[in-house]
Amino acid sequence: VANEGGKHWTVNEVRALIHIWSDKNIQQQLEGTVRNKRIFEQVAARLQKVGIDRDWKQCRTKYKNLKHEYKSVKSAQDSGSTSKSMKFFNELDAILGHSTMEQASKSDNDESERPPEWTEAKSEKDSIG
Repeated sequence: VANEGGKHWTVNEVRALIHIWSDKNIQQQLEGTVRNKRIFEQVAARLQKVGIDRDWKQCRTKYKNLKHEYKSVKSAQDSGSTSKSMKFFNELDAILGHSTMEQASKSDNDESERPPEWTEAKSEKDSIG
């Protein structure tokens, strides 16, 4: 786990980061993009408003580390192990627990990627004969 900037995150800093991350708007932006520097600049700006001085890189690194740790704890639990746990698991589960399921079901079904009018048009054509 990289410790960027050399300064450990306090419990309150991590809570504040998770609180911002739990914002539906931020979540949607993060789900829809790979290049997320702009999003983490927003996150860092929101942290600064509450007196937490972190740059976007530190926020992104912490976000990635938390997400990685969450996923490894979650998969350990799914396989029946209870020995793995982490400090902010419940908070992260509230954010990530549902989105991982949604993304899994989305990729299983290609129909959901098509606009609804395509499938309607196809079925109309079939019924005309």
